[in-house]
Amino acid sequence: MRLSLLSSALAAAGAGAGGALSGATPFVVTPPSAAPNVASPKLLAAAATCSNPRVRTEWDSLSASGKSAFVNAIKCLIGKPASGQFPQARNRYEDLVALHQDLTPNVHGNSKFLIWHRYYIWTFEDILRAECGYSGTLPWFDESRYAGKFSQSSIFSGTYFGAIALGGGCVTNGAFAGLTCNVGPGTGNGAHCLARNGDSSKTANTNSAMVSACNARTDYADMAACSEGGAHAWGHNGIGAVMQDTYASPSDPVFWLHHGFIDRNFRVWQNAASGRASSIDGTDRAGNRLTLSTQVSVNGLRPSVTIGDIIDTMNTKLCYKYNY
Repeated sequence: MRLSLLSSALAAAGAGAGGALSGATPFVVTPPSAAPNVASPKLLAAAATCSNPRVRTEWDSLSASGKSAFVNAIKCLIGKPASGQFPQARNRYEDLVALHQDLTPNVHGNSKFLIWHRYYIWTFEDILRAECGYSGTLPWFDESRYAGKFSQSSIFSGTYFGAIALGGGCVTNGAFAGLTCNVGPGTGNGAHCLARNGDSSKTANTNSAMVSACNARTDYADMAACSEGGAHAWGHNGIGAVMQDTYASPSDPVFWLHHGFIDRNFRVWQNAASGRASSIDGTDRAGNRLTLSTQVSVNGLRPSVTIGDIIDTMNTKLCYKYNY
């Protein structure tokens, strides 16, 4: 990925009919009324609680300087060389995209979805702080407030992340105008532009009713499946193009704000009943039961942890909370 204007030929190759990227797999949406999963045994965690958690702030509550600092930290990461661990990555930011691409089948469509992405976005936040001098936290986008009208958020402005209503075309304004993505589409890899295809009929389904319908479920595995196929999938597909690519969607920097929203909803669900921030159930891709001892890996970008280490954001490993 590099910050440079692409040729019209490359732009045409990046977005296919209807704004979908050729070779990309859209996220699967699941109506909240889908049959619940069968609950599997829960195990209680016993991890220490941190005393001074960082606060992840919703985008609209950030100061202008806070917003710019986050955007500039991402640009800093894009400007750093890749680690060499992932052949498809052309810079440090794309190490994170390549990680997601490599692990997609293992961390989507099963109960590891929420817990793995919790550690993944924390890893991104930690790398920004460690390698780009970022002193803030990962912002989140309250999509329930902008359901069906994402374009009205300053996120999708020329000041920050660029326009959304592009019909599958390349982003040409904002901090990431002319960005070249090298990871994806799908499991393939080739240079293509950062494209979007905003669809308000899809983003309308990130509304509070959708979030509440999933968070009304009492079993973790059931709630996680609903979340993945609910506001999560609708947000990805509603932004479209690169964000609609299940494997390489982190190529669009708005990915992190979107997943901040999904993790925040998960935390709200945990806060709603005793024991939810200290227990787990469900299965992984292979059908193995998740326990608090189950390993969560980000392929060495940060040390592997157990689910018990990260099930509670207020544990000493993660040590963060949301502003609401």
